[in-house]
Amino acid sequence: MEGTPRQSPLLTIPTRVDSKFSLVSTASSPTTPASISGSSFATKAKTKEYMESLRPPSPKQFERIALVQHQREQETKRRNRERRRWSREAQRQRDRATSMSTNNSQDDRAQAARTIQKTFRGYRARRELEGFGLDASTRWVTAIREAQFRNATMPRPRSELEDNDTVDKPEEGHAARQKSTNAREKWKKASAIARRAGHDDLLSDASDSESSSDEDASPEERAAARARREKATAARRHEARMMGIRYFLELVDQKHRYGSNLCRYHEVWKRTDTHENYFYWLDYGEGRNVEVDGCSRDRLEREQVRYLSREERQYYLVEVDNEGRLCWAKNGQRIDTTEQFKDSMKGVVPLDDPTPAFRAAARAADSQSQDYDNSLSYESSLESEREADRAAKYATPSYDNSKGVHKVSQISASTIFNKMLRKSVRKNTWIFVADTNFRLYVGIKDSGAFQHSSFLQGSRISSAGLIKIKNGRLSSLSPLSGHYRPPASNFRAFVHSLRQSEVDMSHVSISKSYVVLIGLESYIKTKLKGKDLAQRVSHRKEKILAPEEAARREEEAKDKSESAAKEREVLRREEEEKQEGRPVKKVLKKLGIKPTKEEKQAAKRENKENVEDMRA
Repeated sequence: MEGTPRQSPLLTIPTRVDSKFSLVSTASSPTTPASISGSSFATKAKTKEYMESLRPPSPKQFERIALVQHQREQETKRRNRERRRWSREAQRQRDRATSMSTNNSQDDRAQAARTIQKTFRGYRARRELEGFGLDASTRWVTAIREAQFRNATMPRPRSELEDNDTVDKPEEGHAARQKSTNAREKWKKASAIARRAGHDDLLSDASDSESSSDEDASPEERAAARARREKATAARRHEARMMGIRYFLELVDQKHRYGSNLCRYHEVWKRTDTHENYFYWLDYGEGRNVEVDGCSRDRLEREQVRYLSREERQYYLVEVDNEGRLCWAKNGQRIDTTEQFKDSMKGVVPLDDPTPAFRAAARAADSQSQDYDNSLSYESSLESEREADRAAKYATPSYDNSKGVHKVSQISASTIFNKMLRKSVRKNTWIFVADTNFRLYVGIKDSGAFQHSSFLQGSRISSAGLIKIKNGRLSSLSPLSGHYRPPASNFRAFVHSLRQSEVDMSHVSISKSYVVLIGLESYIKTKLKGKDLAQRVSHRKEKILAPEEAARREEEAKDKSESAAKEREVLRREEEEKQEGRPVKKVLKKLGIKPTKEEKQAAKRENKENVEDMRA
């Protein structure tokens, strides 16, 4: 069989095709069950016969087929390589032609790129100055500072602090060193709180960058403008107002509960015989079940002030348009302080806006615990409770309950100021805050929930008060703020900054409270001066009539510390030296003899060395 040539399968195709045609022709005729079964049997037999007639190629044929396929594959790869080489060569020629044609414009393109980069950097800096475009580094710095502050002010039991000191420093178990460590930690905590309260937004300080108008100015003009900005910034920071000391508890509290309510419980804590931290005592210690008259525990937990983050603050930022109207920086819409708006998670929005309102953790928990069927009754009861809370704000019961002559004796500066602040707890009261760069923030006041301290997280401000705006036009201003109580000078500086910003002030009416505030400040200054004068006259009289008693009181009032004693000794010696040198100076002056410049410098050096020796 191997010697005879195998018949090619192609020779059988006509026969197979004929059989198929015969099957088709048969199928086209009328069919019966017997014919169908016979045709299928014939087809199977033909197929089996065809498959048995096929023979696999011999090994030599397999080798020849593989060789042909390999040659074709190599030929295809060679053609692809040549095509890629031709393509690269053509691309090089096109690039060479392009580079030759654009060689003369490279300098112009580089200059254009530098101009674009400079313009973009200025645009980015201006947006950051306005509070927009917070980059990643700014967010990280803010988050780290917030985490550090919250960790420093977290209420901890006294036993935990003592255990940490013992574990960290077992060899320093003495009482004196432990006391020193505790004092150091307390001072560190106090300094962190003071830095937070006196913090300025340095990351977006307008005084640290040059405006776009200074780019075309000469170096001397830019230096003069920079000096003016630095001087103005220093003046603003010097006049900046910190939050009242009684509201520092609100700043330190992790929940930011309303400061006046915390002060009432703080008075109870001071009278209690305990060594625990105030906030730990209030929430976890012996004071967790304490109730104070005039401020229930429920009200204490319900009134939590919202402190805005850096990004949330942008929703309340105000800009001035070309017509001098006040607009929201977030969307450019003109501000209107009417009842058609509400506060929300994204700033002030219309009443029909679906943006949800901000809810503190305590309020959210209370609302979720209520049944859906009782939601309306719960909302009405909550509103009535808040009305009662607003009525209790800045109350003056001692003055209101007095009658006749006794009522006149109850009048004081604080009573008058609280009477004015009663206006700020009404519904639909709009408030404003200007930071140390006079950036303006406006929002709707919600007593016990959204206050002046909300905008800047209790940090320093330039001015704060009440505001009314109609279609972007400023209509009323009032310098009333219970948290900051800024003086009249800050309010005047704020009005001056509005005029410099070209705000439309044609329809502004300054509240009568501004005049009353000036009167109160003058009254307090006069009262303090009179009190100081009376004390000095009484002291001089006592020194003449009873010198021994006066000396004893002065000694008791002195600082007993070692550093204070050294300072008093240095001042006494300096005064004695001045008294000793006065007669000699008088004689030399009469004789017309003046010391030379070298003698004056030598005398100053000698005095300085003597002072340093005495202090050492």
